[in-house]
Amino acid sequence: MQDSPRPVIILVRPQMGENIGAAARAMLNFGLTEMRLVSPRDGWPNPKAVAMASGAAGQVLDRARVYPGLAHAMEGIELAFATTARGRELSKPVHTPETAMQAARAHQGRTAIIFGPERTGLENDDVARANAIVTVPVNPDFPSLNLAQAVLLMGYEWGREVLPAQPAPQPRRPDAETPADRVEIERLGDHYEDRLAEAGFFFPETKAASMRLNLRNMWARLPLTRGDVRILHGLLRQLTRR
Repeated sequence: MQDSPRPVIILVRPQMGENIGAAARAMLNFGLTEMRLVSPRDGWPNPKAVAMASGAAGQVLDRARVYPGLAHAMEGIELAFATTARGRELSKPVHTPETAMQAARAHQGRTAIIFGPERTGLENDDVARANAIVTVPVNPDFPSLNLAQAVLLMGYEWGREVLPAQPAPQPRRPDAETPADRVEIERLGDHYEDRLAEAGFFFPETKAASMRLNLRNMWARLPLTRGDVRILHGLLRQLTRR
């Protein structure tokens, strides 16, 4: 699917099992399957994480590995990105999610994206172990993202250029969805003109021709299906029934 390995997702001191499970779902949405956990607060395995992962994303949790510290969790990683919304004293390259994942795709070795605990985010000691920082351009008055939202956003930026394009599902084309042809549109226009004439709509006589022309032009512009035409005929018959 791609030349460079998929990024590893490292969750540092995650606090809630539900957020770990939601992060696993976000990962699998975009083909990311390797999760590493650093000192999860409520231990591991966590039944709340399993319940939130639901279905196929459970495989991400089944393979998740737990480490006592971030340094240990960086085993085999050559390029790491620390996600943070706060300014830092540390001098490091700063990326948006888009440019970070461009760099990850260009790198032929193992890469990782590091996420901090829900309440505080990554500490300086955590960020110091990364090659670069990723900051999402969000509202400065409310820069906080939910853990799973942050994982989803990074996963999307990774997957949008490496996952195979998925064409939009094509709707079935039964008769109701088949475009009406011009003869059907003409008959619909005739039906409405006849009933409107009986109701005295085309008044005054001096404007009748223009009104008919505009009405006919309106029918021609509408992208009607055969099902639409049947509904409009039936609607008019019901309205004019005596």
